Amino acid sequence: MSPKPESARAAMERVGPLRIAADPESVMVAAAERIAQLLTEAVAARGVATMALAGGSTPRQVYRLLSAEPHDRAIPWEQVRLFLGDERCVPADHPDSNQRMVDESLLARLPHPPAFHPMVCNGHDREEAAARYRDCLAREVPEHASGIPRFDLILLGMGDDAHTASLFPGTSILDETRPVASVFVPEKDSWRMSLTLPVLNTARHVLFLVTGSNKAHALTGVLGGGPDRERPASLVRPESGTVEWHVDAAAAARVPR
Repeated sequence: MSPKPESARAAMERVGPLRIAADPESVMVAAAERIAQLLTEAVAARGVATMALAGGSTPRQVYRLLSAEPHDRAIPWEQVRLFLGDERCVPADHPDSNQRMVDESLLARLPHPPAFHPMVCNGHDREEAAARYRDCLAREVPEHASGIPRFDLILLGMGDDAHTASLFPGTSILDETRPVASVFVPEKDSWRMSLTLPVLNTARHVLFLVTGSNKAHALTGVLGGGPDRERPASLVRPESGTVEWHVDAAAAARVPR
């Protein structure tokens, strides 16, 4: 008897478990619970948890949930080290600053905030700034056997062009072998700093947050196809880690059921 053909949905989930919730609010609640679990497990296993945070607007509610009951007390924050996955090269008080967003939605709301290492690339030589952050990771994040910093958890979003962090289609940073690099993003007319694919693909756990109907086409392409430089999120496939996708029904509208 020939084997039963794999369903399109099952083929997609080989990229990582797909957790679909009804709406963005439900996605954020589930993601906050999962993050709390992974951070707590990392501390129990290794004495410290390292996490790279996503920027932009999507994760803001997750951070607010993590700073409220029950997570504000259940997570051993004093043993957590937080970093940024990417940053816009703007002042720290600029509305577009990921550092500012993390400060306002998470750190300022915790009675005993964890150690936080922001990316600082405004007003400095960008290559020097990237080198400083590489040095920071070397000091603060345990290395994988490959010599690449290995985060316990990296939180990522995805744009409607399938970019993630500041890894955009057609940009030179997709070929970067160093853990952190600066990059000019033409469609945003801005300089960014970002963790690179070697770091993302060395993490123990990667958690994607994707919401909104404008992401449906990109999500289906990322999950349904192989690695594709035109869809940078599809290049995030840790060799010895896990990826999971927390998405809402609107973003998953084109995913086979």
